[in-house]
Amino acid sequence: TRLAQRLMRAGLLIRLGHGLFAHQSTSRFGPVPPRDEAIAQAFLGDAHFVFTGSPRWNALGLGATAVFAGALVYNTKRSGSFWFGGRRFDFRRVAFPLDPPPEWFVVDLFEHAEEAGVAREDLAAALARAVPAGRFDRHVLGEMALRFGTKRTQALIARACEPPT
Repeated sequence: TRLAQRLMRAGLLIRLGHGLFAHQSTSRFGPVPPRDEAIAQAFLGDAHFVFTGSPRWNALGLGATAVFAGALVYNTKRSGSFWFGGRRFDFRRVAFPLDPPPEWFVVDLFEHAEEAGVAREDLAAALARAVPAGRFDRHVLGEMALRFGTKRTQALIARACEPPT
C-alpha cells in the first residue's frame, strides 16, 4: 500500500479502482487512459472474457444504433457494475464462445434487442436481407442460436435464414 501511494504521488501510477492501478502513460496530447481490454484483464485475471454491447451490435449493420454509457463484458468469473478510471464496466457471467464469430454477436443482439433499442421483428427482417447477401453464414448462425439463444431467438433466426423460394 505504501509503495503504491508513493508511486501515485510520483505520477507513475494512477488508481483505477479499489486495488487496481495502472501505469500512467502520456502522449504529446496529455495522459493516455489504459485500454478497456487491459483493465478487464487486470480485473478478471486469467478468466476468459469478451466485449460486447452497442459498438459490436451497431457494427453488424442490422439496424441497431444504441450507445451504452459503459462497456459490456461477458466473462466466466464475475457479475456486476464497476467503475474503473472514471469508466463503467458491466460484467456479466454468462456463456459465450472463446473466439466469437460475427454470427454470435447477431444472436447476442437478438437476446438484448430491448437494450439495443430495436424490435426483434425488424432485426429478423434485416437479417433475412443480410444472409442471402453473404454477410453472415446461415449454418454458423443456426449453430450459435442453438447454443446461446432462447427458443424465441432460435425461431426468429431460423425463419430469417430460410432460403428464399
